[in-house]
Amino acid sequence: MDSYAVGYARPDRWSRSKPEDTVSSSWHAVEAHRPPAELDGEVELAACGAIVQVWGAHRWERVGARESACAECKRITAGQLSRAS
Repeated sequence: MDSYAVGYARPDRWSRSKPEDTVSSSWHAVEAHRPPAELDGEVELAACGAIVQVWGAHRWERVGARESACAECKRITAGQLSRAS
């Protein structure tokens, strides 16, 4: 995956597999097959499987470093992001 958009786990859109994680880890990575700005506002599936709403103005490279970012999304994207410098 070349780029990731940022998704936010809204309370009305959560992952069935990990519903307890959506509040503490609100920010998720979303595979972006087109420019993230074009996905703004759309509901997408995050890398970890959570259902999120894309925030096109945010960059995963920055949001993924926050404590409130999903640990699973960080793990999944770690290899791809480390090669992209």
